[in-house]
Amino acid sequence: MDYDAINSSDIPPEVPRSEDSAKDPENVLRGHKATLNNPQISDAAKEHSKQVLEEAGEPYDQSSSDKKTTDQGDKDPGNVARGLKASISNPGVSEEAKERAKEKLEGMQ
Repeated sequence: MDYDAINSSDIPPEVPRSEDSAKDPENVLRGHKATLNNPQISDAAKEHSKQVLEEAGEPYDQSSSDKKTTDQGDKDPGNVARGLKASISNPGVSEEAKERAKEKLEGMQ
């Protein structure tokens, strides 16, 4: 099939092909930040990503990426409350778990 004949139209494409395939600099930087947080990436690749971010003037704080939401203090209280309310109204949750959820919800208020 002759694709050039199909694609040859008097109507120009909305986005020129060169612009359509160009890399978005913000997405590239996001990719480098993701590389630094991925435990499966080699140290050499992480070092390269750090250099790219430094050259682009993008600060990278390693300590902020190490934070996990393991304790109650890091979680959004609104989301926690909604989750507890959902547990209380869920018929698949045991009565014991519903009581614990009620106690936690009351303790939040």
